[in-house]
Amino acid sequence: MALSYTFSVDLYKLTLREERKMKILGINASPRSSNSQTLKLVRAVLNGAKSKGAKTELVDICKLNIEFCNACGICYKKGKCMKKDDFQALYKKMMNADGLVMGSPNYFRSITGQMKTMIDRMADAIHCQLLTGKYTVNVATSGGTGQYKQVTDYLNEIMLNFGSFITGSIGVSVRQGFKAFENAEIRAFRLGEDLTEDIGVKRNYTKQIKIMKENRTYFQNLVKMHQDDWTHEYKYWNRIDGRQGVEKL
Repeated sequence: MALSYTFSVDLYKLTLREERKMKILGINASPRSSNSQTLKLVRAVLNGAKSKGAKTELVDICKLNIEFCNACGICYKKGKCMKKDDFQALYKKMMNADGLVMGSPNYFRSITGQMKTMIDRMADAIHCQLLTGKYTVNVATSGGTGQYKQVTDYLNEIMLNFGSFITGSIGVSVRQGFKAFENAEIRAFRLGEDLTEDIGVKRNYTKQIKIMKENRTYFQNLVKMHQDDWTHEYKYWNRIDGRQGVEKL
């Protein structure tokens, strides 16, 4: 009995440690599967985070069934999407993660359609700033020299607008050759290490905080304007502001 009890206690402690472990979720939006250069960069960031003790997970959204948003507005009213597909499980993982790694190639001056479809389904998250307190690293690849920046700039802005701090971004053009990609993987690994440090110390980025405050005010006012229809979001902001001791909407 004593041995059994000790084993149970040790297992419980191990479970608690696993639950408290920093969680980093990587999302790869390249449809090229294992041949994807973008995937390699996402993995490099995750490996950097893992080397610092984080628990990591990689999701290939091109293998998921995520339907288009049809702007029905149900998520504003009820706080959940009415579509029944793979988005809900992925969304839950994003909400439970401490850090995110977003990766997409640049095909036509932007992210892939698969990632854009996922982002379009997150309207409730941006209205309520649900990524507040999280940190993100964005990675991209491109064929043309320097064109990956079109994607990293886009993702940096989008994720910041969701409320997440941006630890950094990394990109590489395939045209630059193997050595350039090898260097990009090294820098991506270091960004993964930086990501875990940011999360651990809850680093504040002064310029990003200014943008976040402006976004928070903007979306609060937007929700207030639609309070009769966007009932879930209106209640959410009142609940959050009540906890923080600030004036409610």
